Amino acid sequence: MISRSDDALPMPSIDWSDYQAFLAIARAGQLAAAARALGVAPTTMGRRLRRLEAALGARLFEQTRSGQDLTEAGEALLASVEAMASAAGRISERADQGDGLSGTLRISTSEGFGCWFLARHLPAFQSAHPRLAIDLVASSGFLSPGRREADVAVMLSRPRTGPLVAHKLADYTLALYGSRDYLDRHGTPARPADLLEGHALVGYIPDLIYAPELRYLDEIHTGLRAALRSPSITAQQSLIASGAGLGVLPCFMAGSDARLVPVLPEKRILRSFWFVTHQDIRKLPRVTAFRQWLDETVRRMEGVLTP
Repeated sequence: MISRSDDALPMPSIDWSDYQAFLAIARAGQLAAAARALGVAPTTMGRRLRRLEAALGARLFEQTRSGQDLTEAGEALLASVEAMASAAGRISERADQGDGLSGTLRISTSEGFGCWFLARHLPAFQSAHPRLAIDLVASSGFLSPGRREADVAVMLSRPRTGPLVAHKLADYTLALYGSRDYLDRHGTPARPADLLEGHALVGYIPDLIYAPELRYLDEIHTGLRAALRSPSITAQQSLIASGAGLGVLPCFMAGSDARLVPVLPEKRILRSFWFVTHQDIRKLPRVTAFRQWLDETVRRMEGVLTP
C-alpha cells in the first residue's frame, strides 16, 4: 500500500487538451501558429494556456517580439508533456492498427525535394493509407523533429545533436544549367573560369542560406558570386529557365525541364538526403511505414536523383 504524507500537495486535475495547447505553443513558438496546427481559435488556445498556468501555479511562457518563449518552468514541463504525448500516440497507433494507419504524419523537407520529388510520389503512399492525414511542409528551411514540430524531416545533413535518429536516404547530384536563349546570347562557357566574366549567375541570398550544403558556387569555381538571388530554389529555376543567368540546380528538378541545358557537364556536385525523426516516435507504425515506403521509392528512382 502506498502512503502519502499529509502535507503533500494534491496534484491538480488538468484537462489533457490544456497540455496539448502547451505543447503546440512550445513547438510552434507562436500562439496563433499553434492554434492553426490544432484547428482551434487563438482565444481558445490562450484560455487553455491560462488555465494550465493557473492549475500549476507557474508562468510557462514569456511574451517576446517574435512570439512565446518557454520560461524555466515551461522548459521543465516540456519533457514530461512530450513523453505523455508520445505515450498517447503509441496507444492510439496500437488501437488503430487493425483498421490501418490513422492520425497525422507531418513531413518537413527542403523545397526542392518536397515539391519536385516527394509530391509526385506521395499520393501513392496516401492511397495505401487513406485514414492517415499527411502534412507536407516543403519550404526554405526545416521544421525540427527534435522539438516535435514535425514527425519526420528529410534533411541535407545528419544532425549532430538532439534526441534524434537518422539514416542516409539517398545521394543526389546537382549541375550548372542555363536556358538555350541565354546561351545563344552570351555563349557557352568552355571552362569554369569563363564564368567570372560576361555571365550572370543565379543563386541563394547568402544570409538566408539555411544549410551549408546549399553553398554550391565555389564548388564550380572559386570566387563565383550570384547577381540574381532568391531563397527559393523554385524561383531560381524559373530565373534560369527564363534566361536571366546560369545557376546550379538539382538534376531531379532540371532534368525534366526542356528549357534547360547542362553547362560544364563535367562539374557535378554530390549531396545527400537524410531521414530524421525523434527517437521517441521512430517505432510508431505511421513513421515506420513512411520510412520503408520512402526508402523503396528513392531506390527505385535512383537514376533520377543521380543521373
